[in-house]
Amino acid sequence: MYNRDSAFGFLRCVKAASALVLGLTGMTSTPQALAQSATPEQPDAGPMLAVASMQDAGHGDAASGQPQPLRLGMPYVVPPHQPGAKVRTPEGLAPLLAERLGKALSVEPVAAPAAGSGDTPALPTREVDALLLPVESVDAAAPAGVVIPTGYRAGIMGIMRTDTDIRRWEDLRGRTVCIAQGSGLAGQLQARYGAIEQVYRAPADALLNLRIGTCDAAVHDSTMLQALLTFPEWKKFSARLPVQQERDLAFVVKANDTRLAQTLRAKVGEWRQSDLLAKLTRQSARDIAFEVYLDQEVPDCH
Repeated sequence: MYNRDSAFGFLRCVKAASALVLGLTGMTSTPQALAQSATPEQPDAGPMLAVASMQDAGHGDAASGQPQPLRLGMPYVVPPHQPGAKVRTPEGLAPLLAERLGKALSVEPVAAPAAGSGDTPALPTREVDALLLPVESVDAAAPAGVVIPTGYRAGIMGIMRTDTDIRRWEDLRGRTVCIAQGSGLAGQLQARYGAIEQVYRAPADALLNLRIGTCDAAVHDSTMLQALLTFPEWKKFSARLPVQQERDLAFVVKANDTRLAQTLRAKVGEWRQSDLLAKLTRQSARDIAFEVYLDQEVPDCH
């Protein structure tokens, strides 16, 4: 993909420019479009039932009869896309699953802490109705409420150029490491390993800087990185640091909100039956790879 043969280079520039134009006009993938396009366009089963369940559970507006948005607490809420800004795929599947859930329910993502004391997630009773976040285990999260694993499990993994001398996490001391805002890693790699962190808006920005040599390593969601490294153009960047901090992405609902728990269990069951998580992971990796490709190749097309 990255050879400099003139004929292929011309075709590559034409394709890249076309894709860039589509992106500027809002026609390329966005987090919303990504979540919706991972499976054939079909309405989720039972959206009216799901909304009715929410209303029965006390999330409706008694005066208007309209359901209130489900306030979904997440460690990181992706900022709204600004006109003219580059399209960027977010870190991990939580934002995409929140978008998918929004096809059946009115969902309002709310920034919420990833953990309370220790590894037990906090569940503010007035601020959010449920959480969507990585948990160490169902047992560890159980004191916070009803835990509903989505089936998505990921940790963090580092990747480098294949000619790197970085072999262990401890080798990151004094080295530059690129991470994304949505990873929740800011400050951790510096504190634990003495790494020099550079935080970027999205995975594509961090991975681009790995490719052009700004960073010695990039650390991201391990499940996404493993899918990314199946692409031939990433072969030269396939040196890896072992996966650590593996956690399960799960909904956590207040123990007394049985209707909402039932609705989310049904929705997760549909996702698992359709293999949605694997499809979203593959699509996310493809989109991130393409975003990196556009940024690296388009500046050369002049």
